[in-house]
Amino acid sequence: MAAAMPVCYHGALTRKECEDLLGKKNKDGAYLIRDSETIQGAMCLCVYKQKMVYTYRLLQTHTGHYTLLTAGGVEETFFKTLDDLIRHYKRKNQGLAIHLRHSVKRKTALLIQPRSPPQPESQRKPSRPAEEEEPDYENCPSSSDYVEVLPDQL
Repeated sequence: MAAAMPVCYHGALTRKECEDLLGKKNKDGAYLIRDSETIQGAMCLCVYKQKMVYTYRLLQTHTGHYTLLTAGGVEETFFKTLDDLIRHYKRKNQGLAIHLRHSVKRKTALLIQPRSPPQPESQRKPSRPAEEEEPDYENCPSSSDYVEVLPDQL
């Protein structure tokens, strides 16, 4: 069974909604965790300090541990749970703009569906994604830092 998400996790909250929520709290050290809008599967730790919101990318490793994306040359620290990560960054001088002080709790329970384990290819049903869902790989700029991945042919 997966560990429960902390009450400061807000799920698919936009950057603007996040900034509004933290701004209403108006306390230095107020924080919340939300899903990243730009990287699927990543999250953001957002911290309020002096009317500004600092956003830190939060990644989960293939082993299930969590880490904050760090600047080059800074050693990454890995945590077994999000609660462990939060507990660590509540201490002063851990590399954030300000240490975590005031959790902004979500008002409603989130319904988080557990991920189903991958099925062997022999049991998969062939499906064709809808036209609007099909990725457009041709318009990816060639100067991009991303690797171009072509879809499997059915």
